[in-house]
Amino acid sequence: MESHEIKSNSEGDRIDYGIILSVMLLALIGLVSIYLATAHDTSTLQNPVRATVMQAAWYVIGGIGIFFVMRFDAEQLWRIAPYLYGIGIFLMIAVLIFYDRNTEASTGAKSWFALGPISFQPSEVMKPAYILMLSRVVTQHNAAFSHTIQHDWQLIGRMVLWTLPIAVLMKFQNDFGTTLVFLAIFAGVTLVAGINWRILVPIALVAGIIGTVGILLVTQTWGRSILGSIGFKTYQFARIDSWLNPSGSTTGDSYQLWQSMKAIGSGQLTGKGPIHIAVPVPVRESDMIFSVIGEAFGFVGAAVLILLYFMLIYQMIRVTFDTKNEFYAYISTGVIMMILFHVFENIGMNIGLLPLTGIPLPFISQGGSFLLANMLSVGMVLSMRYHHTSYMFSRDTEDFE
Repeated sequence: MESHEIKSNSEGDRIDYGIILSVMLLALIGLVSIYLATAHDTSTLQNPVRATVMQAAWYVIGGIGIFFVMRFDAEQLWRIAPYLYGIGIFLMIAVLIFYDRNTEASTGAKSWFALGPISFQPSEVMKPAYILMLSRVVTQHNAAFSHTIQHDWQLIGRMVLWTLPIAVLMKFQNDFGTTLVFLAIFAGVTLVAGINWRILVPIALVAGIIGTVGILLVTQTWGRSILGSIGFKTYQFARIDSWLNPSGSTTGDSYQLWQSMKAIGSGQLTGKGPIHIAVPVPVRESDMIFSVIGEAFGFVGAAVLILLYFMLIYQMIRVTFDTKNEFYAYISTGVIMMILFHVFENIGMNIGLLPLTGIPLPFISQGGSFLLANMLSVGMVLSMRYHHTSYMFSRDTEDFE
């Protein structure tokens, strides 16, 4: 693999402080939000100071991870991608045997390890590993083949083969929300992989039709029987019901969504302030953290948060164009799609725009493994500016043998 490196004399000039600043501001908002969520919820048994300190500790660990990953150049990331993918698959298989019984009993998901007071979700480790592996597969294929209909179908087939084991394991773990994140990463990389539009358009249409038919089936008794026979659970139907009619059962299946919408609505323009949070929302320190921001800081606070996400994504896109590196471009696309999907889905489900899926908010929601996965992914993007390497893979390189 040939490369041509252009590096600045000063190490400080090679660090993208715009991305780091955006992450730090999001981290600050996250710490404040977690403290407010745990301090004002009588339903939670968490000590607010302890919960905030624990999250801060994860930010420190994640920050160390960022600067560690940032020092990996494209060639090193290329070489370790298969190993990281293999480790991720191993952990996702292991969790099916050694999953936390308490979490499975309360959520139905076999996706968490528990080591004393620390819980860990292997699928979060799999996200950056999957992004790296998918980027390698696409770069390798595009360097070896021209873009024809036949070769593009072969590329899609290869991408599916590397995605299928993850999808199957996520099915066994009963974690549909995280499965959607992997599909979003897959879709994003597919869009920028240079695949012919004659293939992409029919695939998009089929996906849209399947989604529409699925929602229609949920609204019919006979449709639910069909979906139930292929693995859909009662709680998944309940989530869609609460999404379609959030006021239908405000004390039952729709309670969480209804309370979130009420909390956000009560914040109005500037919020009620951090000491006047009164609307109880289940799991508000994690999946429903946006309701805390909406109630305490109102529309203005929510808009500032979204603006920070926009700044982060913009900085990532800018770095990608500056480096002009194909492999990095796919990595960046995967990271951007992962963050965008989390933001869109989490905020959407908090305001009733989308069904509840248990998707946390990046850099804001409580959770160590989730935060660490996002921080490591940011580190991969920062690696672009740090090394500022521009190269193209040759067809006869030994990496494709």
